[in-house]
Amino acid sequence: MFERVGRLVYRSRWTVLVLSLAAAVLLAPLGLQLFGRMADGGFEDPRADSTTSARWNDDWYGGHAPDVVVLYRHPKVKARDPRFKKAVHDSLRRLPGRYVRAMTTYWTTGSKKMVSRDGHSTYALVTLKGGPQTKRDGYAAIERRLRGVPNLYVSVGGSVPLLTELNDQTAADLARAEAIAMPVLLVLLVVVFGSLVAAGLPLVVGLLAVLGALVLLRLLTEVTEVSVFSLNVVTMLGLGLAIDYSLFVLKAFREEIAAGASNERAVVRTMATAGRTVAFSGLTVATALLGLLLFPQMFLRSIGLGAAAVVLVAMVAALVVLPAVLGVLGPRVNALRLTPDFGRREGGLWHAVASSVMRRPLLYLVVVTAVLVSLALPFLHVSFGNVDHRVLPAASEGRRVAETLDRDFAKNSMAPIDVHVLVERSFTEAPARPGPLAQGHTPISAVTSVTPADVRPLVSRLKKLPHVTAVEVAGLSQDDGAVRLAVRYDRDPMSAEARELVRSIRAMPLEPNTRRVVVGGITAAQLDLQDSLLATLPWMGLVVCSVTGVLLFAAFGSLVLPVKALLMNVLSIGASFGVIVWAFQDGHLASVLDFTSTGSIEATVTVLILAVVFGLSMDYELFLLSRVRAEWLRTGDNTAAVAAGLQQTGGVITSAALLLLVVIGAFSTAGITIVKLLGVGMFVAIVVDATLVRALLVPASMRLLGGANWWLPRPWRRFHRRIEIHEPEPPPPPPLPPAPPVVVDVPSRLTLRGRPAIFGADTDPVPLPAADPARPTWVKVAVGRDRRVRADPGGAGWTWVDE
Repeated sequence: MFERVGRLVYRSRWTVLVLSLAAAVLLAPLGLQLFGRMADGGFEDPRADSTTSARWNDDWYGGHAPDVVVLYRHPKVKARDPRFKKAVHDSLRRLPGRYVRAMTTYWTTGSKKMVSRDGHSTYALVTLKGGPQTKRDGYAAIERRLRGVPNLYVSVGGSVPLLTELNDQTAADLARAEAIAMPVLLVLLVVVFGSLVAAGLPLVVGLLAVLGALVLLRLLTEVTEVSVFSLNVVTMLGLGLAIDYSLFVLKAFREEIAAGASNERAVVRTMATAGRTVAFSGLTVATALLGLLLFPQMFLRSIGLGAAAVVLVAMVAALVVLPAVLGVLGPRVNALRLTPDFGRREGGLWHAVASSVMRRPLLYLVVVTAVLVSLALPFLHVSFGNVDHRVLPAASEGRRVAETLDRDFAKNSMAPIDVHVLVERSFTEAPARPGPLAQGHTPISAVTSVTPADVRPLVSRLKKLPHVTAVEVAGLSQDDGAVRLAVRYDRDPMSAEARELVRSIRAMPLEPNTRRVVVGGITAAQLDLQDSLLATLPWMGLVVCSVTGVLLFAAFGSLVLPVKALLMNVLSIGASFGVIVWAFQDGHLASVLDFTSTGSIEATVTVLILAVVFGLSMDYELFLLSRVRAEWLRTGDNTAAVAAGLQQTGGVITSAALLLLVVIGAFSTAGITIVKLLGVGMFVAIVVDATLVRALLVPASMRLLGGANWWLPRPWRRFHRRIEIHEPEPPPPPPLPPAPPVVVDVPSRLTLRGRPAIFGADTDPVPLPAADPARPTWVKVAVGRDRRVRADPGGAGWTWVDE
């Protein structure tokens, strides 16, 4: 299959390149339209009570969460001063009515909560008209007027300004990450390949993947909301994996060219070997990310869909566009050589590692497992929180406004626990008797009005709960027979005490005149989110593990290897989660990475990291196992196959991991804490996977399992032959012509089976020309008869060949 694809790509190489260039030029403007069209939030479960509460707030009470919060302060004049009132109200009156739906100030409500404790600050709440995009446009139109208040210090925050800051920060982070990563990647690629042309090709494929990410996310905004956090995540994955996949394809192609293959044969054989592995790797990573579609949260669904799509774009670019370019370049892929070719050197360190692991597999298995378990231990005290203004940098204006409100004004004044009480009402008179059918509408009797008195018993009970400071009637809905209560409390919304308070309210028995009580707010939303994630996570695990297991079975024809790979992934993921808790929840890297520790980890980001790390951890194991399987099929010796697979892939996989770490490290400089958290999680996973797991744990476990690695019952063998993507064996290479004799003057020194063999006087060794290990070289010596020597495969010297 892959040979046919390679042949088709080669023969259509110019068409592929022209179409790819045209698509990039035409779609680039569309991708750039993404900025400003993404949505914040998306962490809630649409079916949860807290989501219902937020919807009722908007539909029944005209909304309780303002779009814009304008904070005013004067160092000497207090808010109660008429001059303060005049300055604020004059500025608000100048706001165009086509953008603003409602405004609330201290002077319109008389609420003491809207004045700071020192009396020198107050704030106004502004509700904008329209949907999310219309509100963002409206805020952009009035932002300057909001700040134009004479003699007052003005700061602007709230949900819409925060989203604007998130969009701007995301664009700035993306530009900075690319500016950091691209030069470093180019230098490392030149070191790996030695050639400027070869080094530039992965970057071209990476840029195509980034453009594909922007276009795909932009198209997604037409059919669904796309999280503002998705851009950095999707771009990071697309760029990193595109470079990784290109690295493996390039290495295989250059090996074929070095062996004397024609351009077409090199492309075809590259697709049949590296191309096959890249395809299985891309499908495995995309499968893990598509598992996020099982969750109801927009944040996870949009990132899962976008990330899976960009992984497939990176895979297609590496399997179609890159082979087409290689078909055109041929041996010129090695042009503009700048350094020695480190990427083609094998053996050395990895030969020593393979030999050591094969000699002491049990020791490596025990020690590495103990290290991974110790890294995972901090996850045992994990605490999950929610995303708030603290994901932005400390210098963010919207974040400063939110922190000022929480510090200088009434505690949680903008984040009460919402309690919606649906009152059981009765008719004020007997219902009218129905009239004749189809003769007008039947009158409906009026029902009793809803008043604060209907919820007085509940209010009394709520006030007695721990940490409750006040309970206020925040709204009445006569049409829906509902009363909204705002429960004030003196704890952080993400604290254990606040969560227990929400649970206590939900556990209260209903009053006799109450039909239903719905509890919402930030803390309730966090509890509902955790319940939703825990309910969906097992299904995600079942689906992803099942599909991944089938892909691994199809790739390797074994029932043991898929199970072992999944177990290895559990250890990698556990180590990543443990480091994340230590770094972010416990705050040990807060000063290094410049973020604010909240004492918790965002739950949805944890699930996202699970999906991403699962896919990436499977990535490099696929490349290792592919080479091990090829050696197993060739030799039938499990130990030799594992050692050879590790030795042959060690250099290139390490290079690929290093390049991916550069990309992730660049994105970890983002100003948004969520992106930092994801970057650190991926960074740790790749380091652990590329060193401890792939280099030590996997080979040690395969050495201990022996032939059981490839166990497959006979009925399953027949099934595997039906689904296996089989590539025909390559034709044998043409016979080599006999080598001309190399005349060596006596005395000379050669190597006989690894030991010096001296003829004549003890002089310096005579250098011999490089030779293929499979091709004998004639050596004429002056004493005795002609002898043949063969280069040792390990590069240790020369060996006599008996005649």
